[in-house]
Amino acid sequence: MSDQSSMREQMQSGAGFIAALDQSGGSTPKALSLYGVEPSDYSGDEEMFRAMHDMRARIILSSDFTSEKVIGAILFERTMNDTITGKPVAELLWHDRGIVPFLKIDKGLEEQADGVQLMKPMPGLETLLEEARGKGIFGTKERSVIHEADAAGIAAIVAQQFEVGATVTAAGLVPILEPEVNIHSETKAEAEAMLEAEIARHLDALPDGVDIMLKLTLPEKAGLYDALAQHPRVLRVVALSGGYSTDDASARLAQNDHMIASFSRALTEGLQISMSDAEFDAALGGNIDKIYRASV
Repeated sequence: MSDQSSMREQMQSGAGFIAALDQSGGSTPKALSLYGVEPSDYSGDEEMFRAMHDMRARIILSSDFTSEKVIGAILFERTMNDTITGKPVAELLWHDRGIVPFLKIDKGLEEQADGVQLMKPMPGLETLLEEARGKGIFGTKERSVIHEADAAGIAAIVAQQFEVGATVTAAGLVPILEPEVNIHSETKAEAEAMLEAEIARHLDALPDGVDIMLKLTLPEKAGLYDALAQHPRVLRVVALSGGYSTDDASARLAQNDHMIASFSRALTEGLQISMSDAEFDAALGGNIDKIYRASV
């Protein structure tokens, strides 16, 4: 079986969750600060990104970070182009850890309009996708955000997600479409109902052989996305933690049988640069176990 076929099978039916290791420029300082690395500890973007890479490498090389519980990992572009212990990161993930590598491809968000934030343009996307495929990346992830239950805004956000997804599938990769719903939205439940209906409509229009994944905020109504997860064009529906604590996110996830986790903040909660390797592995292992149990 080819790597691509093995990866597809793991994403479709593997037990576990997808780790989100794709903090980009905007979210990196906060992620580092929570890890105990303050802005005064680095000078400029290069040092900041190096500190972030060191943190990611420590996670990836940790004893519990294997396909036994983690079936996929989403990488930032810099991480894809970097190495850990001398090996390209995507290669190390798949060949050494058994974890399917994905690439975050969006370039951030536009200003809010019609209650949503669309993705910014992605110049050079086809070239990036070609590079990613050459480096052993299986799929991509692209994020936009819904703040209000606005029908026009939600229609626009879903249309854009599927449009980008079509470019990704044409390049031979599997897209994870991520129209996040803000967990603090006063119309979160209404927005989620609109989003579910809009996604279903687009899924029904996809041709046979075109498969996608979805990354969605944990819904107010348990089981809301079950039908999407069982759609023949959907490999998997994964959940983002969206700012919920690990405990809260895991409890909400456990109520949604057809979703698995793709957590970022919840995965790294409590990790500190000052920890010994044994302390770090124990803390990360505890988070991994909690998220795994909620996913399966």
